[in-house]
Amino acid sequence: MARPPLFDTALLLDAAVRLAAEAGPAAVTMSAVAAAVGAPSGSVYHRFAGRPALLAEVWLRTVERFQEGYFAALRSAPDPRAAGAAAARHVVAWSRAHPGEAALLLYGARDFGRDGWPAEYAERADRGHRRVRDAMNALARDLGARTPQDTERVSLAVIDVPLSLVRRHLRGGTPLPGHAEDLAEACTAALLAG
Repeated sequence: MARPPLFDTALLLDAAVRLAAEAGPAAVTMSAVAAAVGAPSGSVYHRFAGRPALLAEVWLRTVERFQEGYFAALRSAPDPRAAGAAAARHVVAWSRAHPGEAALLLYGARDFGRDGWPAEYAERADRGHRRVRDAMNALARDLGARTPQDTERVSLAVIDVPLSLVRRHLRGGTPLPGHAEDLAEACTAALLAG
């Protein structure tokens, strides 16, 4: 009977998230991740073909975990304005519950070496990007958007506004205030009402 691995993939990725949250994507190296969990470097190389694959998986796992709840929020109410407001609340609530991962997402995929990712990771990222774009277009249609400006307003309301609230506090080193979800929802609702 085979022994379970001592240093599983999730443990290694959790360490990589902590390194990225504390010191940025440049801090995520194969040896740094191994050292963070007390593993031999071979444990990291056994699971990831190289640093580009490690960086891609760290980024994609984090984005996909965030998006799981975000898409659920967008489907949470039959009224598109309520769904948009729920999505805005999710951005803040998820960031409060996952501050390390939220700090990581303040960077972009390019900061995590997107241009050098192996093809399967790049394709996975592209699928996720299309899914977000399609969700924004669907929400805009449900809200009666008629122009590209209307669609841009919807994206601003349910993506950019709540992210800017989170970004200001995370980059400033201050905790999200207790009223942050309500503020994000109110701002989103005002934009969606336009």
